[in-house]
Amino acid sequence: MFRYFSLAFKNSVRNKRRSILTISSIAVSLCLLGCLLAIYQALFLKQATPGQALRLVVRHRVSLAQPLPYSYEAQIKRVSGVRAVSVWNWFQGVYKDSRDPKNFFARFAVEPKPFMTIRTQMEMPEDQRHAFITDQSGCVVSKDLAEKLGFKLGQRITIKGDIYPVTLELTIVGIFEDPDATNSLFFNQEYLRQLLPAGRRDMESVFAVLADNTDDVSRIAKQVDAMFENSPYPTKSESEQQFALSFVSFLGNIKLFLMSICGAVMFTILLVSGNTMAMSVRERIKEVGVLKTLGFTNEAILGIIIGEAATIGLIGGVVGVVLASVVTGVVGKAGETYFNQLHALSITPGVGAICLAVALLIGVVSSFIPAFNAARTNILDSLRYAG
Repeated sequence: MFRYFSLAFKNSVRNKRRSILTISSIAVSLCLLGCLLAIYQALFLKQATPGQALRLVVRHRVSLAQPLPYSYEAQIKRVSGVRAVSVWNWFQGVYKDSRDPKNFFARFAVEPKPFMTIRTQMEMPEDQRHAFITDQSGCVVSKDLAEKLGFKLGQRITIKGDIYPVTLELTIVGIFEDPDATNSLFFNQEYLRQLLPAGRRDMESVFAVLADNTDDVSRIAKQVDAMFENSPYPTKSESEQQFALSFVSFLGNIKLFLMSICGAVMFTILLVSGNTMAMSVRERIKEVGVLKTLGFTNEAILGIIIGEAATIGLIGGVVGVVLASVVTGVVGKAGETYFNQLHALSITPGVGAICLAVALLIGVVSSFIPAFNAARTNILDSLRYAG
């Protein structure tokens, strides 16, 4: 079959307009498929970083909107294998103009000292760490956020609360780098507590927990949940990675949504490619008869036609993967504002290989029936075929 590759390639581009249109449609479809697979991989199959593997989050079992008593922190600390615990409150609030998407970034109230112990991969100068601990109105921001919004050390910023009925007047005392905390701002929980009404000071959103080693994480989660199982505020303890995905679940069953679109895309590609190959084969029935008179076997003709479709599919697949690499870079940059998991969104070699395999498979499957019918047509019927 491979000795006829050059013939199959020439046939695939003989009708340039049709070939370009078919390759373009396959490329666009494969681009969409590649982007969806990359998003699925980033959200659900991404390997936890060393820091994430040691951290878990304790929240209310019912919902993130339900708070937990501050007294839980001391009880969680006493669990064997727990190295550090910190309050971790999502503040939300409004920075400048809420209508501008670039002003949306994560804003958390934490307890500085244990928090910086928990963030094992956080890199920040010691003097800035010390300032965050000692300056109650101080805050620290991620390097990418500082570059995006032009934040500088010593700059004062105002965030108006919405979930919490307070206005924060913060001073940037540190700029950090942490692969697990991009586009983020952290400030002192005690500062927020003093601004809140007395009735809301002792209720927290979640608790961040650092385990001594990865083997302890599962045991700690079960032990903490069992500790508060019969309390008015039952808990759900999960890894930091699972906790991040809980925000994605607000949008619905994302896994089913992504896989459904992938299935629809593949089916569409199959129809487009199948229609193209059926038209191409019908136009060349007489040529098939001529090839048979020259000694080409049915198997050779079948291989040439399938090879033609596979070539078109692979060219479209390669173009689609290149397009998907560009699109995922743009989507990842925009999407990391809302989901940190999309920070490193890209077409990995595995995703690229899947896309090319799909393109090849679509080419073979879509052309098999037209190729099989053409190959088994006898010489006489082929030569007198009128089209």
